[in-house]
Amino acid sequence: MITDIEYNTERPHLIIPEYGRHIQKMVDQAIAEEDKEKRNKQAKSIIAVMGNMNPHLRDVADFQHKLWDQLFIISDFKLDVDSPYEKPTPEGLAEAPEPLAYPQNFPKYRFYGNNIKRMIDVANSWEEGDMKEGLVLTIANHMKKCFLNWNKDTVDDDVIFKHLYELSDGKLDLRESDEDLRNASSLMKNKKRFNSTNSTSNGGSSKKNYKSNNNNNRSRKRY
Repeated sequence: MITDIEYNTERPHLIIPEYGRHIQKMVDQAIAEEDKEKRNKQAKSIIAVMGNMNPHLRDVADFQHKLWDQLFIISDFKLDVDSPYEKPTPEGLAEAPEPLAYPQNFPKYRFYGNNIKRMIDVANSWEEGDMKEGLVLTIANHMKKCFLNWNKDTVDDDVIFKHLYELSDGKLDLRESDEDLRNASSLMKNKKRFNSTNSTSNGGSSKKNYKSNNNNNRSRKRY
């Protein structure tokens, strides 16, 4: 009878399953080695095997550092070898990363995006003149386009001017001006043209030709 069969449910837990059972056994063997010089040789051999398993990452910066960190993690930090990099610690691995700071300058009007706020800040830094007026009108028209993309409806220019006033901290005020922004149809024309071009390029006509070819083939087979 066969008595030495191993089942995965009875085997030790793999700390990094991507490297497989054999790498785990090699690391366990290196941990059990009493001679430190031999342990260092075994660790370098294991690193070489781990690197061969990921040849597409050889040219990536700090790839060797990552391999050595993973070696100590696989050994549950029990492997005592000389590493060319600073050894990781269980405390450092368990430490939660710092939360990312999302650059949301004006969460009230998220549909405008952060680039609009940056453009407004640039306009605020310019001196008064024709160039600044042109930039402000360009920003307002782009804000109207963003609003229509989000709302898919009409919007009065007064609403855009009010939002521009709020986003610029009251420095860009077009609320009492006689300027008219571009109408909604002209602003959304490019979008409609882009959508129609995509639908045509997706092979709509090729499907019709394919069906007609099939019909021709069927008629030939009948006669």
